Amino acid sequence: MDRGLTPPPPPAPGSVSWWYADALARLEPLPPLAGEHAVDVAIVGGGFSGLWTAIALRERDPGRSVMVLEAHRCGSAASGKNGGKVSGWWPSLGGLARSLGDDDALRVARAGTVAQDAMRRWCTAPGRDVWWREAGNLRVSTTPAQDAKIGGIVDEARRLGVPQTARPLTTDEVRARCASPAFRGGVLFPEGANLHPGRLVRALRDEAIARGVAVHEDSPVVRLSAGPTSVLSTPAARVRARDVVLATNASLAAEPGLREHLCVFSSYAVMTAPAPDALAAQGWHGDEGLTDFRMFLHYFRKTPDGRVLMGSGSGPIAMTDRIDDPRLNDDAASLARADAGLRRLLPAFTGVRIDAGWGGAIDVSSDRLPFFGTFPGTRVHYGCGYSGHGVNATWIGGQCLASRVLDARDAWTASPFCTRDKPRLPPEPWRTLGGRAIRWGILACEEADEAGAAGPWMARALAAAPAKLGMRIGTR
Repeated sequence: MDRGLTPPPPPAPGSVSWWYADALARLEPLPPLAGEHAVDVAIVGGGFSGLWTAIALRERDPGRSVMVLEAHRCGSAASGKNGGKVSGWWPSLGGLARSLGDDDALRVARAGTVAQDAMRRWCTAPGRDVWWREAGNLRVSTTPAQDAKIGGIVDEARRLGVPQTARPLTTDEVRARCASPAFRGGVLFPEGANLHPGRLVRALRDEAIARGVAVHEDSPVVRLSAGPTSVLSTPAARVRARDVVLATNASLAAEPGLREHLCVFSSYAVMTAPAPDALAAQGWHGDEGLTDFRMFLHYFRKTPDGRVLMGSGSGPIAMTDRIDDPRLNDDAASLARADAGLRRLLPAFTGVRIDAGWGGAIDVSSDRLPFFGTFPGTRVHYGCGYSGHGVNATWIGGQCLASRVLDARDAWTASPFCTRDKPRLPPEPWRTLGGRAIRWGILACEEADEAGAAGPWMARALAAAPAKLGMRIGTR
């Protein structure tokens, strides 16, 4: 394995998240790496996955030297752009059971609970303020067609013996939590929290440095030569390392051996100005995170200072080797959908100013579950495929990757995250062309559904295609 790597592109001026600007932009940059170095473990990527891995390694083996190489600034990519909603896989239990079988589906969901408990302890430790607020995750129906999904989720939780993980709510019960006229019924998942992603990156970076991890920003790895000792090259340095961890999110979609199982979507979000009066008028008094039942869902949450983030997972799809596609970070139509979702779902915010809007790439796996492994014949490890479940799942990623580095035979390396067989996606360009057509069909059907109409026949046919083909992504 001797190849050039594709570092993520630098953040576009219009794609900087409110989280990053609030918590990270004014930090003094960490010095880029220069010269010749040797370490036990080199981690490529200074986001959640890379930093959790570094901390886990130093906790388990304090004598092992660890270096993190970040192409730009820690948190400037996916980790600093997400919605900050922290939850595991209980909402996805039905899909997991169909993909993995009942036992492994429960193993995955319970691993998410382990991660939730660990993150709660870490994020609420004295001296840390990452805006951790825990009040569950509420999925709401906004159309009659979405109502039918509530019963399926609740029935599946009961069938698998975990009814406490999914509590159905009536319209009145939903509106007692947030009085939107668009909301119908819902499902409350008690396991759910919100936090400030930028503050979490900052706290993780500080913790890694305090534990003796060498963290370098503006140090893109442009070449990797794997062997008994691997060599990583940046523009100004060379690093020799026994183990290498690639934690670069969607950039890994271009890597041979991984590209067969990954596609690159994008998600967009808008953040309002502080508006406590609008929140009061909307009757949203708690700290729940909310999502609707669309395939390209709206995800939204409050902040302690009275803002609301509204995200839309409906951004453009890129070729797997085109992580630099500008539409992943700059698409006016996607931002407009997030803004329209805010005004429709929370009408009390109709006149509230938008302070920031941004987008970014999502690495979606072929079965919508992250996976962690090691390239054959090397000690180069990787983690990817977070599929929009990033915050909780990156803690799991840190444990899985640390265990692979340490050659541990434990619950993490034996978990479905590391052992399952993953479906293969169609080759390019058919993967992206088909994905774009299906995306159009699903969006057209969902927009028609919200207007009380049926989607055009071509849109319905395209939206139904993934399920008919037995695919595990793009299914409604």
